[in-house]
Amino acid sequence: MEKIRLIGMTLEELRRVCSECGLPGFAAKQIARRLYVNRAESIDEMTELSLKGRQRLNESYCVGRKAPKAQALSSDGTLKALFDGRGGRDVEAVFIPDHDRATLCVSSQAGCKMGCRFCMTGRQGFHGNLDSADIINQILSIPGSEELTNIVFMGMGEPMDNLPEVLKAIEVLTAPWGMAWSPKRITVSTIGKIPELKQLLELTKVHIAISVHSPLSAERAELMPVERVWPVERVIDLLRNYDFAHQRRLTLEYIMWRGINDDIAHADALARLVRGVDCRVNLIRYHALPDSDLQTASERTMIAFRDRLNEKGVTATIRASRGEDIQAACGMLAGEAKK
Repeated sequence: MEKIRLIGMTLEELRRVCSECGLPGFAAKQIARRLYVNRAESIDEMTELSLKGRQRLNESYCVGRKAPKAQALSSDGTLKALFDGRGGRDVEAVFIPDHDRATLCVSSQAGCKMGCRFCMTGRQGFHGNLDSADIINQILSIPGSEELTNIVFMGMGEPMDNLPEVLKAIEVLTAPWGMAWSPKRITVSTIGKIPELKQLLELTKVHIAISVHSPLSAERAELMPVERVWPVERVIDLLRNYDFAHQRRLTLEYIMWRGINDDIAHADALARLVRGVDCRVNLIRYHALPDSDLQTASERTMIAFRDRLNEKGVTATIRASRGEDIQAACGMLAGEAKK
């Protein structure tokens, strides 16, 4: 019988494990420290526990750390790593070093149900939710993990479609008994499933990124089927109720396609959509997928679009592209080992 993994467990869950194994309640914090601070790879390293206690723990449990199955290094220093996933589909995480920052883009699902037209992950369908152990393993086991300064839930899958496990992972990352990170080091990206987004906003203080990609409902629905259920206008209306000026940051993600959403009329419509909302807009170059008729907007067009938003009082920047040569850029994660 496969052993149960300890990484990804909350303190309350570790207390139940201790009770089951005949360990004192305070041992839960000792185990948590070994898992999330000392980054233990085996129960035998937990020398605060008695030998008998470790033996009992070993009978049914393991730490659960797993190294990447494969890696690819970009010419710009970006690292893509392949981890065990679900349903025969592995998942990818991307490590992005940038001067004094080191960001990890983590996956929350194997595949995705959302079916966005421009996303490689969405093309492969849905294969299963990752649990908190899978998510935390990406963070602890990626090469360079000790250097991490930021986490973004922006890899494979829609985080709001797997919110309970994402919330558990955030608790491990931010709790004093866990990794004790500030929530300001964590960003969760979503297409905007409103009930789950509201829950995330109420229960955490993490930064939020919303995939917009078009301010026009009919056009966005062609690109992102979720628009038909949760229109972006309703998502923005929800966000108006929260403070993004002090405790957290709101970013709107906007991939730009030539002749589709890249003209000044779209910039004006986007400015109207977000009027009164404290946010910034990330303009993103499209990375062409096989057999896609979508094309990247020109640099000149993106600059004009950015400048128009800034003129309208909306802070906008053009995101630097990273890892395209190893298919690690936005929308390109596929969870496949390449020859």
